[in-house]
Amino acid sequence: MKDTSLVPEAGSASDVAVLLIHGFTGSTTAMRPWAESLQHHGVHTSVPILPGHETRWQDLIGQPFGQWIQATEDAFDELAAAHEHVFVAGLSMGGALALHLATRRNVSGVSLVNPGLVIDSPVAPYAGYLRRVVRTVAPISNDIAYPGADENAYARTPVAAVHEVYKLFAQTRARLPLVKAPVQLLRSAVDNVVSDASVHELLKGLGPGILRERIALSRSRHVATLDYDAPKIFKESLRFFTDVAAREEAQ
Repeated sequence: MKDTSLVPEAGSASDVAVLLIHGFTGSTTAMRPWAESLQHHGVHTSVPILPGHETRWQDLIGQPFGQWIQATEDAFDELAAAHEHVFVAGLSMGGALALHLATRRNVSGVSLVNPGLVIDSPVAPYAGYLRRVVRTVAPISNDIAYPGADENAYARTPVAAVHEVYKLFAQTRARLPLVKAPVQLLRSAVDNVVSDASVHELLKGLGPGILRERIALSRSRHVATLDYDAPKIFKESLRFFTDVAAREEAQ
């Protein structure tokens, strides 16, 4: 996996780090402005490229979802070796991976932007069979209100990879009660990729008090990190991370 970590200038006193995870068929383009904003405020960040992404859509075929999990765990472990407070942030499928990570690592907190936990298509459960007759479907990219914004996602969506996302979501939903770190949810008013069914599953699965705050993104669509509400995401997530880290320090 290519190293795409970003770190503050030498001498930063910050001991807070954030792992930012992009979405399915997407790229680190959607997460880099967020990472750069955090970096500007002295927060260490890492933005890994998930296996099968940022090359060509054909490279997603045959990628088991476990490799995406492993990539996020490896990136987290690298940050945790150097920083006391390590948070994870995810967009779309990256949100599911962030939640999954929080069930397997000592994550300080989780910030989610339009997290995916359900594939709404009625044929999604059959993707494992359909992949043998339908290789790809239309892309799920650039659901962004801001003119000219481009997340640099794949032009096609491999059905075999959809099957892996379906399995990832199912496993993550089952593990939600294991999440103990505080969760922040930032949700767009209009999302043409992830429906409120995913939010419902999140709320149903998390234990009492785990969801600490829910913030509306009134002007944005799915890829809100590149949309009108991006500055709000950056500001509110920084506040969340620093507040949680301060409470950890006080304990």
